[in-house]
Amino acid sequence: MLKQEKTKFLELSALAALQNMRFTTRHRIEGTYSGRHTSRTLGGSGEFSDYREYTPGEDLRRLDWRVLGRTGRAYVKLFQDETNLVCTPVVDCSRSMQFGAASSKDNTGSKLEYAQYFVTALSHLVSFGRDQVGLALVSETLKDFLSPGSTPDHVSRLHRTLANVEAAGEAKWEPAFGELFQRSGRRGVMLLISDFLSDDLDSLFSSIRLFRHRGWEVIALHLVHPDEERLPTGTAFRFEGMEGEGAVSCSPTEIREIYETNFAQHLSNIRTMALSAGCDYRMVSTAIPYLQTLSGFLVARNG
Repeated sequence: MLKQEKTKFLELSALAALQNMRFTTRHRIEGTYSGRHTSRTLGGSGEFSDYREYTPGEDLRRLDWRVLGRTGRAYVKLFQDETNLVCTPVVDCSRSMQFGAASSKDNTGSKLEYAQYFVTALSHLVSFGRDQVGLALVSETLKDFLSPGSTPDHVSRLHRTLANVEAAGEAKWEPAFGELFQRSGRRGVMLLISDFLSDDLDSLFSSIRLFRHRGWEVIALHLVHPDEERLPTGTAFRFEGMEGEGAVSCSPTEIREIYETNFAQHLSNIRTMALSAGCDYRMVSTAIPYLQTLSGFLVARNG
């Protein structure tokens, strides 16, 4: 049993019901030791895959003697190796992720807090399943990066790092993902968690294509706060940009229709760009409990 230092985001009793659920990849992966996920290589263990003709000098233990006896021809069995999964959550820590917070000093209810709960829970389940999990925090730069690991000490460090995150800066994807690309090792699964509120989306999805070309599987988890979808009711409000965009004073009634149309178009654009870049895409409302989102996410991955 793993013993991990707890943060408020690690709710072990609530996760007990999900302990038997596994985060799986939809594509073949590379790994460093035997596990439960389909490997890119064919070897001599795991599930039977195919035959090929025997080459002189090969290990005779792999020879199928029954086929040799029936046909007089020498064939060896090929098996689909299984290996460990490597998952790297990439969390957007730009200032817009603070939206929905109780105050500037309390991020309760924010999109960032939702990401903290979700990634903490997912990383616990990944490591519990003897797979490896890392972490990348991005905004204007790559703020922090933990290479994938699975030891209790590593996972505890990951949880502490995630618990101490503060939203700051603008989302400038190109430098952050450029450094992440250089520091990332062998291919695995990247889980990008963001609100995608940025003028730099072309750079983001260009960077994601680099990971896809390297053989990574990329999942885009799009966080949306319900107050972003619907403007409040009232006569007069002052709306302030969270990343230095300025302020607008108006009545929501005056702009409600055009705002909601534009926001719906924004959601559609993100989905289209993510799918075009080869990502799996999932939009998540922070109004839905994170455990419900996580459960549905794992079921979909195993489906």
